[in-house]
Amino acid sequence: MRTIDNSNSPITTHIVKGLILSAFSIVFSVVMYVFNLFEYSWLNWVSTAVVMGGIIYGNILYANQNNNNVTFGNLFAHGFKTTAVLIVITTAYAVLSFKVLFPDMIDMILEISRKKMLENPKMTDEMIEQAMSMTKKFFVPFAIGGTILGTGFTGAIASLIGAGVAKKNTIDPFSNPAS
Repeated sequence: MRTIDNSNSPITTHIVKGLILSAFSIVFSVVMYVFNLFEYSWLNWVSTAVVMGGIIYGNILYANQNNNNVTFGNLFAHGFKTTAVLIVITTAYAVLSFKVLFPDMIDMILEISRKKMLENPKMTDEMIEQAMSMTKKFFVPFAIGGTILGTGFTGAIASLIGAGVAKKNTIDPFSNPAS
């Protein structure tokens, strides 16, 4: 079996990985906006799956670049730092897109929500109008909170999986005692 010596290869930082995943998320969001694909909620799951896969792969890559001399905690921390970069950038993009780039996006999303509420026979017109009024009023704060919590939760799960599946060399903490 041939082994690969990664001792001279640079380690890809969590910042680079977070920037790459953020770029994917932003491009995906722009494509959804341009082609008006908000009604297809399954597309959000595609984006989530790609981000999770990216974080898991990032942890595996980090372990390999460190010759697998890492611990579960090191890998989880690396994955969650990648998630933190992703959260900061995607949250900033969300605010920018709702307020500056695509201000009509809020109305498009609200209209989709209205259509879904109309399909529910238990909701009266008054209930729908009240819900739409509240949603419009607090849309941006809810979107920011949803981005932070959703991405944080997804990133934490992906970091746990990535830390679990990445190969780690067993390290005996008592083999090299400190003097």
